[in-house]
Amino acid sequence: MTHVVIGAGIVGASAAYHLVKKGHDVVLIDNNLEGRATTAGAGIICPWVSSIDDQAWYTLARGGALYYPNLISELEKDGETNTGYGLTGALAVSEDDKEIDEIYQHVQKKKKDTEFIGEVKKLDHDQAKELFPPLNKKLKALYVEGGARVDGKLLTQALVNSFVNNGGRLVENTAQLERKDDQVLVKIGKETIEANEVIVAAGAWSNDLLDPLDLKINLEAQRGQIVHLKVDEDTSKWPAVLPQSSHYMVAFNDSRIAFGATREDGSGFDYRMTAGGVQEVLNEGLSVAPGLEDATLGEVRIGFRPKSPDFKPYFGKVETYDNLTIATGLGATGLTIGPYLGKLAAQLVSGEELKIELSNYNPFR
Repeated sequence: MTHVVIGAGIVGASAAYHLVKKGHDVVLIDNNLEGRATTAGAGIICPWVSSIDDQAWYTLARGGALYYPNLISELEKDGETNTGYGLTGALAVSEDDKEIDEIYQHVQKKKKDTEFIGEVKKLDHDQAKELFPPLNKKLKALYVEGGARVDGKLLTQALVNSFVNNGGRLVENTAQLERKDDQVLVKIGKETIEANEVIVAAGAWSNDLLDPLDLKINLEAQRGQIVHLKVDEDTSKWPAVLPQSSHYMVAFNDSRIAFGATREDGSGFDYRMTAGGVQEVLNEGLSVAPGLEDATLGEVRIGFRPKSPDFKPYFGKVETYDNLTIATGLGATGLTIGPYLGKLAAQLVSGEELKIELSNYNPFR
């Protein structure tokens, strides 16, 4: 049985990896376009402090955070140890004691059914600065032990490497979909694949694939610009930092700190680093961590998030076709949910029962 996955971002790479692990014959197709959200993303895995008030979203985000340790362990067994994943904890920071108290109560409620969250404690500035030295002296924090971070580019490469090493076929080309009765055919150049199942996980470009099938989902490409800084000290144990805004900062093992990220609606696929975008990210980041003013400015990564209007992904089988599944639309939480959603997609097309309510994520809702 041949399964085809289109898109080797975090969702597609995970789906292909899990399918090949189940013993399926799998083809993973990717045309390596500039601006893939996964390649650009530096992910904070901490849905426990999120302000998104949607149980269906939280079900996937919680599942994603809990799934990471197992996934990383399995990849390590395949020799893939460089994923950028670390259970470093997270700091939700604010100047306002009341705001810290509200976040504390919010996380404690989630902790009742999620032991993985671990220790949750309020920190004064000096205590928070011990964990994250560049922190603004005005800021206090809530420490959440169960926060983590991951480098999307490294994790995706690890998944693809393991996929190939386990017998999967990777095709670096542009796929096209065609209709044949109630089936979807996949064309790659002169080759046509009659697949048992086709998973469209092409991120912000998914509608380009679906258009020949007269299908369209409500998806927007949202540009994000992420600035990476380098310092001359060990940052491997620094926790992720979450100000009470849409920005964040996350440190990695290689003395690198990422400031993220812009959320530029209406950008289309304009793959450019802009002066205003970089200024926004640096201003926000340095207001939280002025101790990084002397850091070396490294690369700026640019990615197009596949954004749905209600934050929830588009996931499920397409009723008008017998062999088509859509898995995309994760927006800014792609690295939290993506690997888990890929696993669920592999289970779905393998005929396994899922423990989630699929109607919540209907691609045509």
